[in-house]
Amino acid sequence: MAHFNTINGIPVSLLNILDNLNYTQMTKIQEESIPAILEGRDVLAQSKTGSGKTVAFGLPAVIRTDTAHNRPQTLIITPTRELAEQVATELRKLAACKANLKVLTLYGGVPLRAQADSLAKGAHILIGTPGRIKDHLGKNTLELNSIKCLILDEADKMLDMGFYDEIVGIASNISVPRQTLLFSATFPSKIEDLSKKLLIDPISIKVDTLQEVGKIDEVAYETSDKFQTLITLINTFKPASLLIFCNTKADAVALADRLHTLGHSVIDLQGDLDQRARNESLIAFSNGSKRILVATDVASRGLDIKEIELVINYDLPFEKEVYTHRIGRTGRADASGMALSLYTPQERSKCEYITSSARKGELGALRNDHGYTMVSEFDTLCLNGGKKTKLRKGDILGTLCKEIGIDAVDIGKIDITDNNAYITLHRNVIEKVRNALKNVKIKKKKYISWRLH
Repeated sequence: MAHFNTINGIPVSLLNILDNLNYTQMTKIQEESIPAILEGRDVLAQSKTGSGKTVAFGLPAVIRTDTAHNRPQTLIITPTRELAEQVATELRKLAACKANLKVLTLYGGVPLRAQADSLAKGAHILIGTPGRIKDHLGKNTLELNSIKCLILDEADKMLDMGFYDEIVGIASNISVPRQTLLFSATFPSKIEDLSKKLLIDPISIKVDTLQEVGKIDEVAYETSDKFQTLITLINTFKPASLLIFCNTKADAVALADRLHTLGHSVIDLQGDLDQRARNESLIAFSNGSKRILVATDVASRGLDIKEIELVINYDLPFEKEVYTHRIGRTGRADASGMALSLYTPQERSKCEYITSSARKGELGALRNDHGYTMVSEFDTLCLNGGKKTKLRKGDILGTLCKEIGIDAVDIGKIDITDNNAYITLHRNVIEKVRNALKNVKIKKKKYISWRLH
């Protein structure tokens, strides 16, 4: 694999950022698409999840942004809020090479008026979901006549969700000539139709379209009692982290509750949660304070947690493409992973697309350690302050270690959002920190703290 410095047009300041992020070598999709994008070509790219496509389209977007003009120049459309936020996080890291480059997200679950106010102040790269972008266009709070590049990320998922007309409608508000980039993990007929409608003489790139053989161990278990089989699988494989998929919101909540009752560190992620609760579920799972995440397919895209050891399909997905994206949450980058699927005898006929690629698991071969529970040694402490109050990780670490006397080994990951900070702390010290923060200030300010449940 080639290094980023082999591509003409990448400034040294951005190369330094890539090195600091440990992006030492390009992935296949980056190596093949970045030069074409920088040349101004329309691109139709197929690549599996976890292949580095965000940097593939994000790096050129940052390079070509002219911060002298405080108007939107790139529009990135994603299927979900989670993916929009993930893409924004990645692009903000890259955008550190340019002073005053502003990345703005537009998705539901956040007041439209607050987003409209941010738009009025100006932004350079917009990242949003089709529905919310359409809402802003309808309210005349968003103008796209300055957009030079339109990017469709995980376009197949957007079409699965019924957003074809919205995407075409949004594109019609962007003047031509423009550059259009379409990234998709699968290429159903609707993608071909959309590409013909929006792209002009695109270069077609297909890399990493199939999961590498051996990277993900796929096993399917036939069972008449899915919950008991799930417990047996947990007790047998004892994963460090586990992502479980259900088909409905109600089932995800119910399953998480049952696992919590048994003593597991578990949290759910599903569509009835507001945006803050969704973010907190992802934070608690990624920082290890919750070892099990029970999710609907809202998490099968846009969930970029690098070390998910095991994925279990508690409910069978309805389509093969959904199955592919679900199991793609494990075995990311250079890691290996395992994906297990449960089905009842009545479901045998509809899961042939899984059993054709997965080996059949034998329930009798499982070793059930009845005393095992997936309990985390850490919890998440929340603070009522974040980026908007100028709170930084270094400020929190300094207070915890120097003022309160917490050993660094008892402090895990620290996540800071606009309005809150989330600190991973060993359970033995979390109450000590809570009590101390009633009197101890961080940067001359007192913050209210509470445990994330």
